[in-house]
Amino acid sequence: MFYGAVVWDPLLIVAQIVCLQCLYYLTLGLFVSILVGTRVSRMSLVYFFDYATVTVSTITGWCVILSFLLTAFAGSVYMLYLVERAKKCLDFSATLYIIHIFKCIIYGGWPASITWWVVNGTGIAVMALLGEYLCIRRELREIPITRYRASKNFDLS
Repeated sequence: MFYGAVVWDPLLIVAQIVCLQCLYYLTLGLFVSILVGTRVSRMSLVYFFDYATVTVSTITGWCVILSFLLTAFAGSVYMLYLVERAKKCLDFSATLYIIHIFKCIIYGGWPASITWWVVNGTGIAVMALLGEYLCIRRELREIPITRYRASKNFDLS
């Protein structure tokens, strides 16, 4: 895709959002299973969508918080490859977290924990800012231009 040409492709945008959302929850599942799965007897979606599990009062709660923050770091790397544009990183990360908030509201009600809001606010900031930083670094890389010289023994006949 050329960066100068602005083309509005809603199908591409929806596909990017779906891919980013799927990768986010796969990564969150991986981190939750590694960090929380070793501490609890039974895993469930409660660690994904219930605000009561995001707490600083238990070790398991800290593991859930760490899982969400590590997933935000991974999400910024995903945006580097899926979104590829620095100016779109905030839009995609905000969309991801807005969808996550709606899923949390459907699953467990309105998040009443200030810790939940701080963790998710930090997650969106990390994902957007680190994603923008990574995309800017890629956009500002020099384009390698190699010169191909004809060989002296090159014969056109």
